[in-house]
Amino acid sequence: MSGEKNQKRLVVIGGGAAGFFCAINAARMNPALQVTILEKSSKLLSKVKVSGGGRCNVTHACFELQEMSKRYPRGEHFVRKAFHQFFTTDTIKWFEERGVKLKAEADGRMFPVTDSSQTIIDCLMKEVNANRIEVLMNREVKKLKVENGKWKVGLSNDENMEADFVCIASGGFPKLQQFDWLKGTDHTIISPVPSLFTFNMPKHPITELMGVVVQEATIKIQSTKLKNTGPLLITHWGMSGPCVLKLSAWGARELQERNYDFTINVNWLNDAKEQELKDELQLIRNTKGSQKIANNNLFQLPNRLWLFLLQQAGIKDEWRWADVPAKEQNKLIQLLCNHEFHVKGKTTFKEEFVTAGGVDLKQVDPNTMQSKLHPNLFFAGEILDVDGVTGGFNFQHAWTSGFIAAKTIAAMSLNSQ
Repeated sequence: MSGEKNQKRLVVIGGGAAGFFCAINAARMNPALQVTILEKSSKLLSKVKVSGGGRCNVTHACFELQEMSKRYPRGEHFVRKAFHQFFTTDTIKWFEERGVKLKAEADGRMFPVTDSSQTIIDCLMKEVNANRIEVLMNREVKKLKVENGKWKVGLSNDENMEADFVCIASGGFPKLQQFDWLKGTDHTIISPVPSLFTFNMPKHPITELMGVVVQEATIKIQSTKLKNTGPLLITHWGMSGPCVLKLSAWGARELQERNYDFTINVNWLNDAKEQELKDELQLIRNTKGSQKIANNNLFQLPNRLWLFLLQQAGIKDEWRWADVPAKEQNKLIQLLCNHEFHVKGKTTFKEEFVTAGGVDLKQVDPNTMQSKLHPNLFFAGEILDVDGVTGGFNFQHAWTSGFIAAKTIAAMSLNSQ
C-alpha cells in the first residue's frame, strides 16, 4: 500500500495533440506514474481530426534543424533548442514504431499513408489505453494554484483534483480573458491575435475566378517588409492558399494593428520585372503580331485569369498582338507583375484556428518545458507563444514540447519515488 500512497500524479490539461503526447510518453517512461487527461469539451483530438482536410498533416519533411526553426514566426529560438531533443525524424520514427507509416508530398507536408487523420487518432487512443491513462471529458479547469507543494486543479463542476505535476496543453485562445484561469500561476500572457487567415476583398471582380490557382505568385504588403511566394488560390471572398496563409502568419501582429485593412501587390509571374516583360512583349509583337492575344496565353497562367487580366487592361478579345496600343500593353504589364488589391477583413477557419500569443517564452525552459516560476508546472503546444506557418509545423511543435515535458516529468517522478 505504501507504493500507492507514494504514487505521483500528473494532470494534463487539454486533450489535443500536445496533451496526448505528453500523457502517453510520461506514462510510458514511468509506468508507476498516475496520469489523467482533462478535456473541457466532449471531443478529443479535434484539431488532429480536421487538419490537412481530414488527412492530418503530422509534420514536415524538413530534416535540417536551423531550416525547420525558421518556419516559426514566433518562437524560432525556443523551438530550435527544443528540436535537439525531439525532431521531425523522431516524430516519423515514433509513429512508425506503432505501425503508422508517414509519407511526404511534393511540398514537404507529411501525412499518414492512409490519408486519414483517424489513423493518427486511433494510434494515440491505443497508446492511452495501453498505458492506462485516465481521460475525463467535459472538465474545464477554472483555477490552478499551488498549496503545500501540490497543485490544486479546480474544475467547473466544483470538483477539485490534486497533482504532483501539471502540464498545460490547452491550445491557444483567441481572447486574452480566456487565459484568466492561469492567473494563479503568475505567468505573463502575450495577447493573442489570429494567425493563418485568408484575405478578404469584398466585391472585387477577381472573386468571380474562385477556384483558380496560380502555382507561384508573389504577394507584397504595401508599407511593410512582408512578402511571400507560393501557391495562391482565388476564393469567392478574396485570396487564400499557402502564399497568403504564410504571409498572414508572419504579419499576424502588424495586420491586426491595421485592423485587417491594407493594400497588397500581386506578381502573378513570381519575380518578373516590368522592363523584362516590356522587352518580351516587343519581341512577341514582332514575331507573332498576327496572333490573337486571347488565344495566346504566353505565361502559362490559368486561362480564366489570363482572360480576366486582358479584360482589366482594356484589351479586346479580337485584338492581335500587333493591334495593342501602348497604353493597354503597359496596363497589362503592370497587372501581370504589380497587380494592386485592397484587403478589408480576414477569414479564419475555426477548426484549424491558430493564434499568435500565449504564455511568454521567457518564463519557460525550452530544454524541459518547465515553468521558470513554479517547479512541477509544464507547458506544451499552442498555449505557448509559439506558432508555425502552415505545413505541419504547429503539430511538430506539439509533439516536441509534449515529449520534452513528458521526459522531464517521468525523470522527476522516478527520482522522487
